[in-house]
Amino acid sequence: MAISREQYPMTPHTTDWTIKNARKLDIIGNTEHPASPPKACLLLLHGFKGYKDYGFIPVLARALADDGILVHRFNFSCSGMTNQISTFERPDLFAQDTWNRQVEDVHCIIDGIHTGAIDGAGLPLFIAGHSRGGATTLLTAGRDPSMHLAGIITINAVDRCNGLSDEQQRALLEDGSMTTPSARTGQDLPINASWLQEQLDNPASHDVLSLCTSIKVPSIVLQGTDDPGVPFEAAERIAAGLGTYVHAIQSADHVLNTANPAPADGQISPQLGEVIQIIRKFVITNHPETPI
Repeated sequence: MAISREQYPMTPHTTDWTIKNARKLDIIGNTEHPASPPKACLLLLHGFKGYKDYGFIPVLARALADDGILVHRFNFSCSGMTNQISTFERPDLFAQDTWNRQVEDVHCIIDGIHTGAIDGAGLPLFIAGHSRGGATTLLTAGRDPSMHLAGIITINAVDRCNGLSDEQQRALLEDGSMTTPSARTGQDLPINASWLQEQLDNPASHDVLSLCTSIKVPSIVLQGTDDPGVPFEAAERIAAGLGTYVHAIQSADHVLNTANPAPADGQISPQLGEVIQIIRKFVITNHPETPI
């Protein structure tokens, strides 16, 4: 059941949860609970080949919880990741991942909050996404402008769903699948042609920059100046569509200068520290009274 502000335990802690989506697949998550009654609820979305325990993600979640924000971090149902973080334990599910499935997972979690299966009912709801998770954040909000969101946050987000060349797209459709390497685990992970086909079948629902113009809730765009994977111009295009500006994180790489796993001694990079402070101010100071 959901916990009201009055009932909330006055101690920071982490809880684990698993819910099934409409496809009967598991969404595995952790909730970081603040020590005091929460001021807001935030969903934290990982990127491509990422997961809820990757690098800066749990550090960011716990830091925001220290600031009074209830944070849900989770693995997308088709991320291929479980709580066995040394490997992609379910490459078969990784193969089935698509943008639509990720958006469905976000809605499933929001529904879980509404029903009390996951904590956070009655709190202002924010969605934050890193890299491809940033694009999923924009797709979710842009496809349904009537969603009751207090705000959205992107961190080093890609600005398009499909980065394949025409030749790569033809090969994927002809072969039915392709692989992408994981430098972390040494696995060659499969991607089914369904990932591309859904985009070809409905390009408008996958047009990140066009959908940005439909988003009317408050938003912030965070981008590292030294990100080797996502050009700064991508953040500028996203910000222009949202009608906002880019928070440039100086000298930040794609993962905010944070190792995976994060340092055991709790040292936080200056870049991640800056991101924490920006998000904290955005969530707590600017929009404290927008309920789900």
